[in-house]
Amino acid sequence: MRWRRHLWGPVLMALVMVLLDPLRSPARAEPGVPVPPGELITDTNDGEITDADRDLVVKVRLAGLWEIPAGQMAQEKSRNPRIRQIGKSIADQHVVLDKLDRAAAKKLGIRVPDKPNADQQGWLGEMRDAQGEDFDRIYIDRLRAAHGKIFPAIATIRSSTRNDTVRKLAQQANQFVATHMTLLESSGIVDYQALPTAPPPAPATTPAVAPAALSPAGATQTGGTNQGLVIGVFAAALAAGAFFTWRTMAARRRPRRRRYYY
Repeated sequence: MRWRRHLWGPVLMALVMVLLDPLRSPARAEPGVPVPPGELITDTNDGEITDADRDLVVKVRLAGLWEIPAGQMAQEKSRNPRIRQIGKSIADQHVVLDKLDRAAAKKLGIRVPDKPNADQQGWLGEMRDAQGEDFDRIYIDRLRAAHGKIFPAIATIRSSTRNDTVRKLAQQANQFVATHMTLLESSGIVDYQALPTAPPPAPATTPAVAPAALSPAGATQTGGTNQGLVIGVFAAALAAGAFFTWRTMAARRRPRRRRYYY
């Protein structure tokens, strides 16, 4: 029995750590759905940095500068327990993402802002002025729209950057943003009809040039070749017919030889 008591202690401690420290795994997959293994991406600041890379680092910093105070307001102003929990989770996770972003910015030599931009300050002002369900709606709608805009930008950088520090940050930010969109949508009050629709798909690429045999010109050429072949076969057949006809007529004109039997 003593060994069982010694076993339960570490098990309970591990369970408590998992429940109390959700930030250690900000993106949790459903059963059978893998989480991208970020530890496999190197982070040596190797590779060229583009303007788009710099822009992403700045935007991730800006996201934290307004979503952290927005989440704090959600905890203080909302009367909906679910909204308060969403606000706390997103604010806490943005604290972690902001640390990752500032560390990457320092390594890359990118200067990041220290206050929200004008649009973000306007959204925070709306939240400060709203109460009750109006606050809940503004909080959810503004954050969901903002996450929907940055999500494809992160994916573009993740797939195209030449710099491994930016690549790792983009992958981490992608996991956070996907988690936040899911949390916001779990409120049940997202106005999907108000979200911007995806841009129309680009025109299909120009199809490859058809082989000569399938092209109109090729068809004419092939048709000419087939016509010549048919004429040649027909002429050969006429010649063969004329030859056999001549042999038959010549054989009829020859005198029959008498046969002798012994």
